[in-house]
Amino acid sequence: MDKPRSVEDCQTAPRPIAALATEHADGEHIAPHRHVRAQLIHAVTGVMTVVGASGSWVVPTGRAVWMPAQAEHQIRIAGDVAMRTVFVDARARPGMPDRCEVIEVSPLLREAIVAATTIALDYAARSRDERVMELILDELDSAPRLALHVPLPLDARLRRACERIIAAPARTPALDALARSLHMSGRTLARAFQREVGMSYAAWLRRLRLLLSLQRLAAGASVLEVALEHGYASPSAFSAMFRRELGVSPSGYLADAKHPRAAESERA
Repeated sequence: MDKPRSVEDCQTAPRPIAALATEHADGEHIAPHRHVRAQLIHAVTGVMTVVGASGSWVVPTGRAVWMPAQAEHQIRIAGDVAMRTVFVDARARPGMPDRCEVIEVSPLLREAIVAATTIALDYAARSRDERVMELILDELDSAPRLALHVPLPLDARLRRACERIIAAPARTPALDALARSLHMSGRTLARAFQREVGMSYAAWLRRLRLLLSLQRLAAGASVLEVALEHGYASPSAFSAMFRRELGVSPSGYLADAKHPRAAESERA
């Protein structure tokens, strides 16, 4: 029986693209690290939160995150995650993305990623296996990009304030209250938010609540629990925001998390 491949095997593979299948339990934390190859990290089930220097990217079931080579990151697991990772060497193709981003994974791309995990690390050039690997890069290039990123400011005071909000999202202060705690005016804080994270404070809060809710839903919390935890007056208000941002209801998302193809019709 062949020895199971490792992350190191994929990073030093003789061919420019390699893939790995791993399983991770709810609550697992993968410590900060970096890779010499870029990665396309796909969540077949569960939710991953990938944390880097400029913020957090939430990767729900059926999506993937692109992580450039040498970018330090850590991963937090919510729900049992079946992770499928494609490692891409710089020589594989010029012009690959140079920043972290979350993408929608089409059924074709999903099947290609799953197939890639069974392809030998020394697959032959101009073979069917090489064409599968090239298809992954083609699909990555055309995949829709998703707004599943919570940016963090570089300013130290503002970053600490944001981290406190992330730790207690149901008790988020209004803009003016937050400004007073930072000894500045509301107008100054509003400008700082726009400058530092590229969006308003209200938009940042909506994004944060949405992405934190994905983790809680994956861990088994009810829609009611998640709505109240994130400061919504009712499950219907939360559900309306969820559908507006992700194009699927929380119940549709939960069905998709359990059966990755079950909610395709709702997203269509």
